[in-house]
Amino acid sequence: MIRKMLDLMKPFKLPTSASLAMLFLRLAAGSAFVLHGWGKIQNPMGWMPEQAPVPGVFQLLAAVAEFGGGIAWILGLVTPLASAGLVVTMFVAAMMHFLVLHDPFVAMTGGSSAEPAVSYFVIALVLLTVGPGRFSIDQKIFGSRSN
Repeated sequence: MIRKMLDLMKPFKLPTSASLAMLFLRLAAGSAFVLHGWGKIQNPMGWMPEQAPVPGVFQLLAAVAEFGGGIAWILGLVTPLASAGLVVTMFVAAMMHFLVLHDPFVAMTGGSSAEPAVSYFVIALVLLTVGPGRFSIDQKIFGSRSN
């Protein structure tokens, strides 16, 4: 069972151009998540307003997913695990915008919108399904798997 879990960490063999694209995607989105998560990780169980309907433990999971997941993406380390956490976190964030806050997908006149959460959800989904590419620590540690 542990071997099967470790096999999930192996990135797919991608062409060099695709691996470079995944590297740039990881660096940009990972940096954004580190910055988004930095303030949250300072107060991981209470970064939302007190009236927020999200228990502290879920705020902690989101803070760790964003800050730790951002670092993991930058390094290309345990990318599937980091991506899974960010998929869930960004899905919940998008649903909060749509269902609780009733925000539009794009706020054409400014204000809050679901666009960033949905965009980061899609990026996390891509990294979860495609993997980090060959320019990653995952590839160095776990090797590659065939498509």
